[in-house]
Amino acid sequence: MVFVDTHCHLNFNLFDEDRSAIIENARQAGVIRILNPGIDLVTSQDAITLAQLHPEVYAAIGIHPNDGDSWDDTVPSTLRSMASGSKVVAIGEIGLDYYRKRTAPNVQKRIFRLQLELAGELGLPVIIHNRQASDDILEILEKWNLELDRYSPVLAKRPGVLHSFSDNLAVAQRAMALNFDIGITGPITFKNAPELQKLVSEIPLSFLLIETDAPFLTPHPFRGRRNEPANVYYVAEKIAEIKNLPITSVAEQTTANASRLFDW
Repeated sequence: MVFVDTHCHLNFNLFDEDRSAIIENARQAGVIRILNPGIDLVTSQDAITLAQLHPEVYAAIGIHPNDGDSWDDTVPSTLRSMASGSKVVAIGEIGLDYYRKRTAPNVQKRIFRLQLELAGELGLPVIIHNRQASDDILEILEKWNLELDRYSPVLAKRPGVLHSFSDNLAVAQRAMALNFDIGITGPITFKNAPELQKLVSEIPLSFLLIETDAPFLTPHPFRGRRNEPANVYYVAEKIAEIKNLPITSVAEQTTANASRLFDW
């Protein structure tokens, strides 16, 4: 069996002392791809550097909504230049966060739209961060999808993923109608997550990606400890249990889904 971790922050300082060992742990656990998204220009460059050092690591670049105050008029050209790297496979993580609101919502929306435009221009899928902002995110993505149909039909068929999904089925269905994948993280394994587990039971496996969001969202039975890419196995295992499928089927399909989306 092989797996992919489609969202992990390996460049964060919680991995400074043993980053290479963590990547080796993932390799030994059958994780053949790890996608490391940036949250600002510095971490985006860090993700690129890390991807250049390790064959299984790939990078996404972008400005997270909580880091929106770092945006200025030079950012799009800098991101465009970064995207020329062969291991940059997505724009992200980008989106809206109305929970923390470290950046004013109107500024978040502007930055989100600009990065979607850049993704369309570059033909790269997007990794969407969403906290308590589903209506605005879907409205913006629906408008973007109409534009993609006109100038980037290939991207319109594989536009991106809603990372660490925790909303309801109606939101998931609207996203899937736009060809977005649904990213599932460690909370699917929690005993107090019956709604998320029911949701996953109703989403076709062909739309699911597995993620860790390490060092955060550690799955059961390691909850409370630092998360790492090797633990993506437990996300796949729980999805297999929910769907009454062999874990081999979940591993194969989610790996294929990631390959389709990120073209790696």
